[in-house]
Amino acid sequence: MQQFEVNRHGRIVFPCNFFPDLDFSTITNLEQLDAIIRRDFDTKAPTVSEMISRSAQGAYRSKTDLMRDMALNVYWANRFVITMFEKRPMRWADVPRTRDDVYMPVLTPWPDSEARAADIEGAFRALPSGRDAAAEDRIFDVLFDVFAARKHIATDLPTVKPTVGQMLADPTNMTLRLGDYDPDFRRYGYDEILDVTEDVAELEALHRWAMVLHNQQPWDRTQAELVAVGDLKDDDYVVVLYPRDRHVQRFISRALTATPSGALLAPAAASLEPVAPARPFPPIDVRRDFTVRPRIEALSAVHGDTVCTNEDLIRNSAYSWSPMTADEIAAKTGIEQRRYTSGSFEELALKAAKSALAQAQRGPEDIGGVIVCTCTSSRPIPSLATWLCGELGIGQTHAAYDLVAACAGLPYGLAEATRILQQVERPVLVVCVEKFSDKVGNVRPSRMIFGDGAAAIVVGVAPEGAESDIDYLQTYAGGPASEINSIIWPNPDFDNSITVYGPEVKSLAGRYLGQMLDELKALPAPDGGQGTLLDNIDVVVPHQANKTMVLELATASGLAPDRLYFNIEKVGNASSASIPLAISDAVRDGVITEPVRVFAPGFGAGAVAGFSVMRGSIRRSSHRRSLPDPALRNECSECRDHEVRSAGRPTEPFPRKEQRE
Repeated sequence: MQQFEVNRHGRIVFPCNFFPDLDFSTITNLEQLDAIIRRDFDTKAPTVSEMISRSAQGAYRSKTDLMRDMALNVYWANRFVITMFEKRPMRWADVPRTRDDVYMPVLTPWPDSEARAADIEGAFRALPSGRDAAAEDRIFDVLFDVFAARKHIATDLPTVKPTVGQMLADPTNMTLRLGDYDPDFRRYGYDEILDVTEDVAELEALHRWAMVLHNQQPWDRTQAELVAVGDLKDDDYVVVLYPRDRHVQRFISRALTATPSGALLAPAAASLEPVAPARPFPPIDVRRDFTVRPRIEALSAVHGDTVCTNEDLIRNSAYSWSPMTADEIAAKTGIEQRRYTSGSFEELALKAAKSALAQAQRGPEDIGGVIVCTCTSSRPIPSLATWLCGELGIGQTHAAYDLVAACAGLPYGLAEATRILQQVERPVLVVCVEKFSDKVGNVRPSRMIFGDGAAAIVVGVAPEGAESDIDYLQTYAGGPASEINSIIWPNPDFDNSITVYGPEVKSLAGRYLGQMLDELKALPAPDGGQGTLLDNIDVVVPHQANKTMVLELATASGLAPDRLYFNIEKVGNASSASIPLAISDAVRDGVITEPVRVFAPGFGAGAVAGFSVMRGSIRRSSHRRSLPDPALRNECSECRDHEVRSAGRPTEPFPRKEQRE
């Protein structure tokens, strides 16, 4: 399913937030499915009795609040069918009797259904309207028609439905008879659901919920009734269930033949307690430790082309989300919007790389290495770095590889580029790129935080006698297993979407940020100046993880908030690309000027972290604000179609190490 679409009203929509679409290829047994169902449906949905009690206690502030609970209840009542099966109304005489992939719902009658539905309707009419009374009434009409049609007790629904043959084994099993079925009964089309628009964000999401739920019962609900399967006549219409895809059928087969959970599995080994290194790893003093000094020749930033505001998130509230306002999201994360790309992951990286090379006036024959820092690539072979070589016309380079260091991608990438620079003495292209928009699914914490973006840096050789543009580099990895697993992708427990466990992330970020600041306080001021290295930092550009969290941690570590630069409010968290994107925007905003010394700490998934201390002239190009000079040798793809030269050979051979020595 497309992760986001822009509808005809120009609004961004997340289809997976409305159409439950579990990936059953990742679900191994009934216990795991039950856990997912409980998390996404059971824990959020109130029973009808609970709704009536809440109404009596005055817990609902408006009609919208009650309708939200009604919709959650109907999603819950459909929790297995809506995630696993396609419903097909069919004449009883035409229903296959012996197939093992055709199922029927077995239902328990709910004698009080009509009275309970009347109570809910009365409660709705008695409540005050919210911000749009007309919209509430329109949505209620769609939703209540579905809500009031349920005649079975939803708590008794089995996870795995019986086949038709199994239903017939007990003629007293109850199922749904439709009466006169009309195949042209009104259904809402996919685009019709996406194109819904309401002035109130919460009502727009609720309207889509109601339309999806309406499509779950595409028949005249006033004629539907529960009957014993043994009483069905040939011309009666019944609901037959077919697996949504082959993965659902394979899961059912696995579930029915599985060995009892844990019977043949060895107990999982307990994680070892982390042990500190025998001696600390000091920061790398680039000027002292390396002969070839790096120079930042270009920095190019590419922001996503589609804006997703906090209001857009509320318009797309999933059936599994708790209530939250746009202002509450901003207060919790410091993010007002995030940017997504409508293009591919590869296109995003290539655009940044081309622009950086154009800005640096470097051709494919000049490049000594290509390093791609990313944690969202789905391209293991060939690596994105080698793919970029082909697209950029680089006939041969000393090294090209992808580096997975998540939110510490920039310091890791710069450290590797500086080491390669010693070997080849020619520019290294470092590309930091992430596309999270298609890996989030309907997981709200991840959807609130992550965005897309790319940045490319050309790290060249400083002229003879010139200072390095990078003063210090540091990288770390490790810690408690809970922190290492604090951000996971793919995660089978969340339909293989990326998931964030906030307390553990905050723990690792605080641990690493404190260590970094201690190390900067222990380093002397550059060039014999006063104080420590930390005292001589002009601006701090941290990984744009979560502004609220980072400010809290920085303050606790003694770092004044006014020394930090953030662009996360408008960009979101782009992991490895977040720091270079923020540096680019800081140059654009005039926060970074010349001369400047920048401390850029990164920390995140996998319990990795690192920092770089950079200075000097930071040359920048951004597709959002400016384009490179078209007179340069390599033009940016947004200026015109980029014509890569035939694979450029290196200007000189790459020497063996012993020759250089």
